Amino acid sequence: MTDPRRAPRRPARGRARNAVVAAFVVLAATLPAQALAAQSQPVDAALPYVCALPSGQQPATVRVTAAFPAQVAPGEPVQPTDVTTTVELPEQAAADLAALGAASAQAATRLDIGVAQRDTTAQATWRGTAEPVTVPPSGPLTLTATGDVATVTANGAGDLTFTAGSLTLDLAPATADGTPTEPAAVTVECALAEDAPDGGRLATVAVGTAPGTGTESPSGTPSASPSASEAPEEEERQGNRAPEITETAPGGATSTAEGPTCKYDEAHPATPSSMVAYITGYSNVRKLKGASLIPLSCTMLEQGELNLDFLPDFSGAKLSQKSTGELYDEGRQRIGPFKSTFLTFDFTPTTATMVLEQTGPITIDSSGFYDFLQNFISLDTYVRVPVVLRVTALEVNGTPLDVGPDCRTREELTSEEPDPEQHPGKHVVLYGRGEQIGGEVATGYLLSSGGPLTGEFAIPAFTGCTAGGENLDRLLTASVSGPGNYIKLIQGQTCAPLVPNPNECTEDLQPRIVPKPER
Repeated sequence: MTDPRRAPRRPARGRARNAVVAAFVVLAATLPAQALAAQSQPVDAALPYVCALPSGQQPATVRVTAAFPAQVAPGEPVQPTDVTTTVELPEQAAADLAALGAASAQAATRLDIGVAQRDTTAQATWRGTAEPVTVPPSGPLTLTATGDVATVTANGAGDLTFTAGSLTLDLAPATADGTPTEPAAVTVECALAEDAPDGGRLATVAVGTAPGTGTESPSGTPSASPSASEAPEEEERQGNRAPEITETAPGGATSTAEGPTCKYDEAHPATPSSMVAYITGYSNVRKLKGASLIPLSCTMLEQGELNLDFLPDFSGAKLSQKSTGELYDEGRQRIGPFKSTFLTFDFTPTTATMVLEQTGPITIDSSGFYDFLQNFISLDTYVRVPVVLRVTALEVNGTPLDVGPDCRTREELTSEEPDPEQHPGKHVVLYGRGEQIGGEVATGYLLSSGGPLTGEFAIPAFTGCTAGGENLDRLLTASVSGPGNYIKLIQGQTCAPLVPNPNECTEDLQPRIVPKPER
């Protein structure tokens, strides 16, 4: 929480990023797209992994099934379909969850996929969501996740390979009555075993040529592309191009490497305590048994004065700080609009376009301890966000359904407030805990460096959802409203525009660090 400019300095959180290496070379010898048959190659790979369970390292089996095209033309997207990731964890995983009091668990998966063409590489992430499963009293715990995955576009000819890498499991365990356990989320990191067959390779897609035909067209007539002797010159002229990878998140939203505008301006001037940061994450809708991506958004923060209450021996001090914030979307205090798709009543695909509108100031309260001798800071932070949920468009089973111009929740989304006397009213409560030793990178959540914030909230009844004489309030309330909706936001490293750090701010004083959503 404490600004590093006012407390012990530490490196910017997340400064070290996995680089996407090099580019796809454009080669001259290519075939017209119509010459490449859109054949499909099925993939069914059972791979050995080692997973870090709460009880320790354990072997696991990850089975990946999908369908890839056999070949594509340069510039044509490669879209794997029917992707399923099935993770079989050993019996100890079920025992670990049972020890938390869990009777069931729902999982989200993040499988890193290495993409390579000749000596160039890139990385994509395949995300999936599993249905809740019962925690077995004995035997393995099996989780099967499905979801949309990244498309990859190669700009030049040559085999494109896809290889499985590290796997992250985000588990949401619940008790028999559906209440989240403590903790409400368990993250399991898994690494591909060293003896994985073929290094974990899943598929090879031919780009630009059909397998075994060289650079000739199906009729045997050479294509009109430059000759092989001209290829180096063409390659030099074109230069290397980076692979184009577009990740499609659950709900159909797209995650990109760049964020929306997030900067102060003349209409919204910065102060010496001003900071900006990106946020993103996921929010579960319990009734719909699914999650909605909270798109990358901007927050503007005003850091409050840091108060220290020294201990009698001056070995340390109690810390407290009150800050404020607001959502920012081109001058409006909101997140969105964004789309999410769910199965309403378990069988009807429904796509909603939504906006989260801020209705009052965001308050940020941090308290903790600073050990002077060990140069150690520990802070608990509560972020209170008053927002209503507005539905601007609805599509049911492919058919647009008019909801009118003022379809929204009757009141703000509401969390259980730990201190109702000091913080009355309705709002979402997000909690984060952070620690920092000396100049090391902070762990957990601190306001200046960011990190994960989690919470649980209730969605109120809907009102104003009326169009064409038909009132849809009861339909939306019955299918969406209710308690027990889990949320996890990831805030990125802040940028202080009046005291910019080049590792934290871009040249035009926007946040340099763009966080990725996590479950």
